Amino acid sequence: MYLLLGTDRPKVGRALARLRGRFPEGSTETLTAEEASGVDAVAACNALGLLGGDEGRLVVVEGVERWKKDDVDAAVAYLGDPTPGTVLALVAEEQPRGDALAAACAKRGQVLLFDVPKPRDPSAWVQAELSRLGVRADDEAARALLDRVGPDVTLLAGEIEKLATWAGDEPVGRREVEALAVPGVEETAWALTDAWGSRDLRTVLAVCEAELELGLEPFVIAARLAGHVGLVRSAQLLAAEGLPTREIAKRLRKHEFRVRKALAQGEHYTREELDETVVRLAELDAALKGASRLAAELELERALVELTATRGAAPA
Repeated sequence: MYLLLGTDRPKVGRALARLRGRFPEGSTETLTAEEASGVDAVAACNALGLLGGDEGRLVVVEGVERWKKDDVDAAVAYLGDPTPGTVLALVAEEQPRGDALAAACAKRGQVLLFDVPKPRDPSAWVQAELSRLGVRADDEAARALLDRVGPDVTLLAGEIEKLATWAGDEPVGRREVEALAVPGVEETAWALTDAWGSRDLRTVLAVCEAELELGLEPFVIAARLAGHVGLVRSAQLLAAEGLPTREIAKRLRKHEFRVRKALAQGEHYTREELDETVVRLAELDAALKGASRLAAELELERALVELTATRGAAPA
C-alpha cells in the first residue's frame, strides 16, 4: 500500500504516473473517496486479484482525506491479509483523519509526502521547478509567472512545462513569460484591482472599459472591487497591530499570496483613504441599484476616477 499525500499536486501526479507505469495497460482501477468507501476499495483489490495475471494490479483511491474512521479501519485491516500482486495507492491532499492510515502504510507499505514549501517568497517553488526542467530563468521571471498564473501549483506546473519546451537552451525572462504564459482564471479579475492598488488610473479605466465591452455588469465590477478593498483594508489594520503576513492570511482565511499583494497595495493608500473608499463604494452600490438617474457605466467610471486618483491630483 502507498499513501501519497501533500499539496504539491504536480509531484503527486508524477508519482502516480510512475506507479501506473509499472503495471500493464488495463490493470488499473481508479476510485474516488466521495463515491467509494474503504470497504469498496478493499473489494476492488480482492476482485482484481481474482482476475489473475502475473504482472500485478493497481487500485488508486483519490481524496482519502474524506474517509471516515470505518473506511480507514477497513483499509488498515486489509493490510493484514492483502491480495497477492495487488497494490493499493491512496491519494490525499491533506493528512487523513487520525494517524492509523499513515502508521499502517509506513509499517507495511510506503508514505510519500509531496508538500509545496511555504517560503516567504512563493516564487521560490516556481524557480525550483524551472531549474528542475533545466530552464535558465531569473527571479524576476519566476515572480512574473506567479503574478500571471496565480498560486495554483497545478496551473503553474503546466505553464512551467510549456516554457521549458519552448526555451530549450535559451534563457527565459519576464518578457518571454508574459508572451507565452496563459493567465490564470483569476488573472483577468485581478487586472482592475491590481491597477487600483498601484493607483494606475489610466489602466483602471482601460480595464473597466474592456470588461464592460465584454458584457460584464457595472454592479459586478463594483462588487469585486469592494471585496478587494475590504481585503486591503483588513490586511492593513492587522499589519498595523504587528501581525506577520502568514498570521494575517490565517485570520482572514485567504491565501498568503493574496494577502502579500494586498499589503503591498495598501502602502499606496492611507487608512483614511481606505475608509473613504469603503464609503464611496457604498454610495456607488446605491447608485447602481437605482438611487441615481445617471447611466450605471457613467456612475462606475466616475467612482473609479475618484477612488484611484492620487489625493489632490486633477482627475485624468
